[in-house]
Amino acid sequence: MANPHEIPSYLKHDALGPWGVYLEQIDRVTPYLGNLARWVETLKRPKRVLIVDVPIERDDGSIAHFEGYRVQHNTSRGPGKGGVRFHQDVTLSEVMALSAWMTVKNAAVNVPYGGAKGGIRVDPKTLSQGELQRMTRRYTSEINIIIGPNKDIPAPDVNTNEQIMAWMMDTYSMNQGSTASGVVTGKPISLGGSLGRHEATGRGVFVVGCEAASRIGMDIKGARLAVQGFGNVGAVAARLFSEAGARVVAVQDHAGTITRPAGLNVMALQAHVAVHGSVTGFPGSEELAARDQFWGVECDILVPAALEQQINESNANRIQAKLILEGANGPTTPAADDMLRDRGVLVVPDVIANAGGVTVSYFEWVQDFSSYFWTEDEINLRLTRIMREAFASVWQLAEEKKVSLRTAAFIVGCTRVLQAREMRGLYP
Repeated sequence: MANPHEIPSYLKHDALGPWGVYLEQIDRVTPYLGNLARWVETLKRPKRVLIVDVPIERDDGSIAHFEGYRVQHNTSRGPGKGGVRFHQDVTLSEVMALSAWMTVKNAAVNVPYGGAKGGIRVDPKTLSQGELQRMTRRYTSEINIIIGPNKDIPAPDVNTNEQIMAWMMDTYSMNQGSTASGVVTGKPISLGGSLGRHEATGRGVFVVGCEAASRIGMDIKGARLAVQGFGNVGAVAARLFSEAGARVVAVQDHAGTITRPAGLNVMALQAHVAVHGSVTGFPGSEELAARDQFWGVECDILVPAALEQQINESNANRIQAKLILEGANGPTTPAADDMLRDRGVLVVPDVIANAGGVTVSYFEWVQDFSSYFWTEDEINLRLTRIMREAFASVWQLAEEKKVSLRTAAFIVGCTRVLQAREMRGLYP
């Protein structure tokens, strides 16, 4: 007979992928949780995991099936909150880890959400617009039973955007029989979206980057910046740093890596990507022959803004930067974290660095409930204040405890989550 107390294999440390990284991060923070450590298993087990089949009719009349997920990691502090990604490499391990990082992130910046995440294993570039819409609507219908403005609020993530959110909101609303604009964030402005949401994650990276640089005596003006990923997060962060006087000396995307020691024109590069679909071939830049060469580029600040586990044991010692700002979720493995710390590289972790997106998603949710909308200047000011305060509290704790910023951020976030869990108690 199976042991009822045995941890399922997919929850164990030796599970491959991002979930194992997250579990190791929780183990590292547990000694700092005091009496709350008795609740730590709460953080190691998702509250709810939903795996759904997403069948659609293709344009040619054939039937295709895709596997979709929605994971609610923890809802002790409020409804689940987290994006939905469409990517060919989406796995359950990844979505579980991303939902857990959302739990910590939301608590670290003190917005009243729990953590959730969703995804479909699909390459959206292989779908027509009609097929993409049908897949989105079917997926929304399948996860309809666990989402809602007060239950779980999806948002855009990798390969999803405001159009996807509009379809999700409409599908949910049709099933409910009334418009529910607050069921998703990252919507078009015309459907209750928020000004400033599109740039929020990249802006948050820039804000905490400036705060971190000032604390280590680094001047943003003239600093050399390397960016991995030139989507919504990386491109916005690159532009804001460039406007502040930094030089963007290298950019890597899915197709290749370009460099220019004198600095790339970020606005022109964005225009180039809009036309050609990649940074490669940008006039005046040099293209590196091998992708791995990106990690050895001479720079002061590195912004990994692509996917998980990009910085690992194989490349951590080659990184030239003194400051790393994690625009992506989970881009650094624990082993690489240790190597970077030993070399004196300051890593601002994802749960603080890229929290600008969920912060403005929170603003959007609040505005939808009140049907009163703020100006973009108001939103950016509120975002900057929250990000600075969150970074300051994490920095202060890191100094007091003599720990890394990641451990400090996890102490702040996990403490808030477990305090809520303890105060709520167990039901029944």
